[in-house]
Amino acid sequence: MPLFATTSVEKMKGPYPRRWWALLVLCLSLLIVVMANTSLIVAAPDMTRDLGLSSSDLQWVIDGYTVPYAALMLVLGAIGDKYSRRGALVLGLLIFAGGSVMGSQVHHTDLVITARAIMGVGAAVVMPATLSLLVAIFPKSERAKAITAWSATSGLAIAAGPLAAGWLLQHHAWGSTFLMNVPIAVLGVIGALLLVPPSRAEGMGRIDYVGGLLSIVSVGCLVYATIEGPHFGWGAGPITAAVVAGVGLLAFVAWELRHSNPMLDVRKFTERPFSGSMLAVLFFFFGTFGSIYYSTQFLQFVLGYDALETGVRLLPLAGAVFVGAAVTAKLTPKLGVKAVVGVGMVLGTAGVVLLTRVEASSTYTDFLPSLLVLGFAIGLSLSPATDTIMGSFPESELGVGGGANDTALELGCSLGIAILGSLLATSYKHKLTDLVGGHLPAAAMSTAKDSVGGGLAVAEQVAKNPQGGAQQAQALVAAVQESFAHAIAHTSLIGGIIMAVGAVIVIAVLPGRKHTGKHRQQDPVVAPEETESVGAA
Repeated sequence: MPLFATTSVEKMKGPYPRRWWALLVLCLSLLIVVMANTSLIVAAPDMTRDLGLSSSDLQWVIDGYTVPYAALMLVLGAIGDKYSRRGALVLGLLIFAGGSVMGSQVHHTDLVITARAIMGVGAAVVMPATLSLLVAIFPKSERAKAITAWSATSGLAIAAGPLAAGWLLQHHAWGSTFLMNVPIAVLGVIGALLLVPPSRAEGMGRIDYVGGLLSIVSVGCLVYATIEGPHFGWGAGPITAAVVAGVGLLAFVAWELRHSNPMLDVRKFTERPFSGSMLAVLFFFFGTFGSIYYSTQFLQFVLGYDALETGVRLLPLAGAVFVGAAVTAKLTPKLGVKAVVGVGMVLGTAGVVLLTRVEASSTYTDFLPSLLVLGFAIGLSLSPATDTIMGSFPESELGVGGGANDTALELGCSLGIAILGSLLATSYKHKLTDLVGGHLPAAAMSTAKDSVGGGLAVAEQVAKNPQGGAQQAQALVAAVQESFAHAIAHTSLIGGIIMAVGAVIVIAVLPGRKHTGKHRQQDPVVAPEETESVGAA
């Protein structure tokens, strides 16, 4: 067997002998892409202090990654299909590593945001490539297991990012949380060349670049408006972006319906297995990322855990993902996608609602049930939903299928953090005003209302001020903690209601086993000829 994987998937006559090693490379590549989002959650306080970030600056340091990541996946997935899926994976990892190196070295807010945007472009190349390669390499009989491992990796990354970043922050500056991506990306490139066979779509035809441009504009403006509007007010920028997103979406649908070779056949959204699974992925990550966003803040700012201690306390979520993945591998073939994903949606809703019990006196054990339930729900449902989405696309559109799945995932993350984060900030601000309004100077009150971190920083200044003192500072700390706990409970209630509505919609849209089975039998991806062409050298 040659050292490098040189025989393309399309020329193989049987399953690729090293396909499970190739899967390890794909999962490793996926790991750092997701970790880049979650690791910043615990690095944010250090970055804020070092760079003097405002609330708006910090939001865009985080979301500078999200906008290109979400907007470009569909188009870059199609380009990978046409020219080289493995080449796309390697190029994406190199771009991601370059952005990470830049982020670790610069010390100006605009440059950090630029570095994060470069990483987002790299991630938009890597993410759909991992799924399209997985589906191309594995025969249908093994594909569900491989996608289960891929899905479990997403759950692992949610906890692994804060854990790895927390460990580095014990002894190094925040730049190390960027730099940790580089050796993993290099390992991924080497592993891709050695273990992942080349693959590309045959007979794909010309890429629909007009549809691709419309998708970039629509998704990019939607994500921008979602981030900017709820957090910083619906001024001219967010409103314009929302309008452009709406017009762009209508134009995209109209263009795709008339195009002979569309970027994304929008008629797929009339297929209940596809649309129901897309909604499930979106709602799962809406609830999970929104909940983790404010849960980690409570662990750090209220309970006083440092970055590493916070990361360790997210590990049960990763463990629950693996348990859920093991269960879904046994249950989905017996019960069908609708039953398993439906149960997962109900459990995900329960995981968010459990946080309505949070109070100022809450401890980590009050968050643990929510982490366990959310993790189990993701492990249970993400794999069959992703498998259904990828099963809706022919071999020539696997990159587009991966891009569609990953766009739903990233939109869910963005909406969860933006919408629930905005509700959290508003609720916190109103409660703190009720508790201490009129007892602080206007400037100090403005800072305290900006965030829980700002409130605690003001309390420190009050303690040092001769006109304040320890007693007043402690009263302010108590008010900040009570306000933040109230905000979490209130936000979780609304988030739980949104998740419940999502669960009802998903269960209503997903068809039963009989309908799903007919749908998949007609799908070109699962035609008998495909099992002879997948595999590798």
